[in-house]
Amino acid sequence: MVKVKRRAPGILTVIVLLSLLLSLFLTAGAGASSPAAPAAESSQERNSKVSTDLAARVKQSDGDELATVILQLNAQPSGQLNALLRREGVRIKGRLSSFNVTVAELPLRLIDELASFEEVEAITPDRQVESKGHVTSTTGAELVRTLPALKGNGTINVDGSGIGIAVLDSGIYADHLALTDAAGGKRTTFTKDFTGENRTDDPYGHGTHVASAAAGNDRTTGQTAIYTGLAPNATLVSLRVLDSNGKGQVSSVLAALDWVMKSGSRYKIRVVNLSLGAPAIDSYRIDPLCKAVRSLFNAGIVVVAAAGNDGRDDKGNKIYGRIHSPGNEPSAITVGATNTFGTDARGDDVIATYSSRGPTRSYYTDASGVVRYDNVIKPDLVAPGNKIIYAEALNNYLVTSYPSLDAGRGGDTKRMMYMSGTSVSSPVVAGTAALMLQVNPSLTPGLVKMILMYTAQPIAGANVLEQGAGQLNVEGAVRLAQMVRTDLRANTPLGSALLVTKTAPTPQTTIAGYSFPWAQGIVLNYGYATGASLINKYQKVYGAGILFSDGILLRDGVVIGDSNLFSDGILFSDGVVMGDGGMMGSGTLMMSAGILFSDGILFSDGILFSDGILFSDGVVMGDHTTAANSTTFSGKNVLANGDNTACMK
Repeated sequence: MVKVKRRAPGILTVIVLLSLLLSLFLTAGAGASSPAAPAAESSQERNSKVSTDLAARVKQSDGDELATVILQLNAQPSGQLNALLRREGVRIKGRLSSFNVTVAELPLRLIDELASFEEVEAITPDRQVESKGHVTSTTGAELVRTLPALKGNGTINVDGSGIGIAVLDSGIYADHLALTDAAGGKRTTFTKDFTGENRTDDPYGHGTHVASAAAGNDRTTGQTAIYTGLAPNATLVSLRVLDSNGKGQVSSVLAALDWVMKSGSRYKIRVVNLSLGAPAIDSYRIDPLCKAVRSLFNAGIVVVAAAGNDGRDDKGNKIYGRIHSPGNEPSAITVGATNTFGTDARGDDVIATYSSRGPTRSYYTDASGVVRYDNVIKPDLVAPGNKIIYAEALNNYLVTSYPSLDAGRGGDTKRMMYMSGTSVSSPVVAGTAALMLQVNPSLTPGLVKMILMYTAQPIAGANVLEQGAGQLNVEGAVRLAQMVRTDLRANTPLGSALLVTKTAPTPQTTIAGYSFPWAQGIVLNYGYATGASLINKYQKVYGAGILFSDGILLRDGVVIGDSNLFSDGILFSDGVVMGDGGMMGSGTLMMSAGILFSDGILFSDGILFSDGILFSDGVVMGDHTTAANSTTFSGKNVLANGDNTACMK
């Protein structure tokens, strides 16, 4: 997984609050009464367009220092803006038309002037991204390799055939036997370099392993399911955005995503894997990576992103709030990691200690100067990611620097290597999405995400901020995907039958003799929803260009569903739960998500609470230096809010 070099400001040891969503609505309402065409933007309005880390550089600089920035526009640039961008010392490095983004190098003294233009929506630095970094049996993929056809006779070989997966990474060693087809041909159908190194192989070694996790086959050993990826017959598109040292720039990732938007259909790309990330500083509302991911989602492309590997501090203690960008984007399928201890049975699986936990702590500053944290619940689900063996690129940097990563297994085109991290978990889910789209090509990204969460296995002892809905269950996801109707359209009435069968699938899976219930619910931005109606009835939030959170309202501290987007029969939570191994929502309440905390009130500033006992009777919560946070509250499920009052669930 790409590890951030610079962490978002304000992240403390334990972060367990959720955002005051109602205040966002109020802010939006106030904005509606503003004049349609303000005469000139105030200094505060200009500052709100510039990310905080870039603004800090401007203040510390003499003005002549050059910076590469990502300029997001909300309209075509005016003549005055174009004139500024043609000034001496300004260099346009790229224009990404799919996202209305311009990448430019310019003196820092021009930032404030640049922000004064109405067509400028946001200015962020071109941050750096860098990489760190038995599966099919334990996920249940081998249980659905052959399925009976729902129509007619015969069976389906479920291997990702006909689905293209774009891997944005350090390149792919396309000659590896695990990445060839039955005839020995390369399954990597297109390669392009965005790093400027003018090469498309994988000198770093990360991308080949990632590609193999998503779509590797068993030709290296001939032993099915030992080192097989999830979709062993899917095709791969390698978009190289990380250089020989595993580093890259946000602008390179944006350029690759822009290419997918324009050319992806030519290569049948339905899934994009991002085992990388940048610092999640800017709110997903303005983060250019997040907005690009949303564009792909709206265009019908599933985007899977690694959560990050910042789940513990340098002393090994659990920490919260370290989800990377673009994993903080609500439309992305954000994946954390589990440790399976090398066994197929899932009863002993736990969250990997390094897997990043939510909520997201990216933020924006509104026109009044108030900081608004996103605090979205992430990850969405988790998947195996600890000491996983997949393909090794020839003479790559990772194995050369760390020989213990080499797992041997044969000659140059057969060698395998170990990797751990959410970088591995992400392509496992991406490969699963390819299988789901093979058995049902009509699935929207929203339906893919719903099915993955609904069929996941809740992990006992883990909360939603660690595991999302639970651990990936390929058997359940593919089985349910095949049962979804293929004639769903935007005008399909709300509450119509979602499945082609009248009998819903049994919400349970057995893998290696271990049976577990499905989560039977989905994670929302600030809570979760449960109920069989999620799969029995068509929900409007499954349509293209709509998020689950679009149908969630907050009234008087209660989370409810919009009846225009959700049918009856769905229970919306007002809490974040700790898993007990049962269906999602059946565990112990950690905190309310309906009665929300004010932004900036952080728990455990200087006090480390163990995960799952954050809200025990009589615990002192928060920073002892402020009266609002230092009160001792007794009684189960009593929470402190930003107004120094106690709120009962």
